[in-house]
Amino acid sequence: MKLVSICTQEGRKSYGILTDAGIVDLGKRLGERFRDMKALLAGGGLSLCQEFVNAAPDFSESDVVFRPLIEQPNKIFCVGMNYAAKRVEFAETNPAPTLFVRFPDSQTGHECPVIKPAQTNEFDYEGELAVVIGKSGKGIHKEDALSHVAGYSCYMDGSVRDWQHTWFTAGKNWSETGAFGPWLVTADEIPDPQELAIRTFLNGQMVQDDNTANMIHPVAALIEYISTFSALSAGDVIITGSPGGVGKKRVPPLFLKEGDVIEVDIERIGRLRNYIAREAVAA
Repeated sequence: MKLVSICTQEGRKSYGILTDAGIVDLGKRLGERFRDMKALLAGGGLSLCQEFVNAAPDFSESDVVFRPLIEQPNKIFCVGMNYAAKRVEFAETNPAPTLFVRFPDSQTGHECPVIKPAQTNEFDYEGELAVVIGKSGKGIHKEDALSHVAGYSCYMDGSVRDWQHTWFTAGKNWSETGAFGPWLVTADEIPDPQELAIRTFLNGQMVQDDNTANMIHPVAALIEYISTFSALSAGDVIITGSPGGVGKKRVPPLFLKEGDVIEVDIERIGRLRNYIAREAVAA
């Protein structure tokens, strides 16, 4: 099942099921109980969605604006240096997971602009697998970790490299620099998240190509590690790291500019597509 967060042409925020025929509006059907997708997950409402998978669609994809899947997660954990090729690029030797955070207002949705900050000429792309937590927990053992996952999605974890020093957070939290979508594929459709091809395309040219099998720290191990020190709640997001091939380490460097189209394609999930827009600066 594919779940989406959307805004209708009338400006109403909602969420729904993406089917071959279109989008079934769950907000119209379940909104009194669950006001958004995060509330749906937290309230155990995911199983209720099954009764609407064959309902007549309310919208086509072109009728809506896609929003970040979870607009207001309690926590967004980002994992750095989690692929072997990326670690080689950055000469990373620390075996422990590299963690930093994103804030909810740094996100945007599928087919929406990703904003290149005016203060940088080093805006980089990073295609990643996103994990959405569906069941809360703390001290989760890796053997049980995947049972806490609601589903998976794509993430374009845009990086402002010249603001990303030893404190990664400053380079990761500019407004609308991280794209999240296009939809959540529920975990029952991806029993093993460590066997997915992941690729990033810039203006149609493939710039990253790897497989989640090559993660240094698999999804289950990341959940165990993070939940050791921080309780995870339904709707929390873990962005699991980017493969090698980022623009910063290319010769010459390849950074994002206004008008570029950036796409993250993950096997069995889909393709997240965004275009790069320039930040509006007040006169």
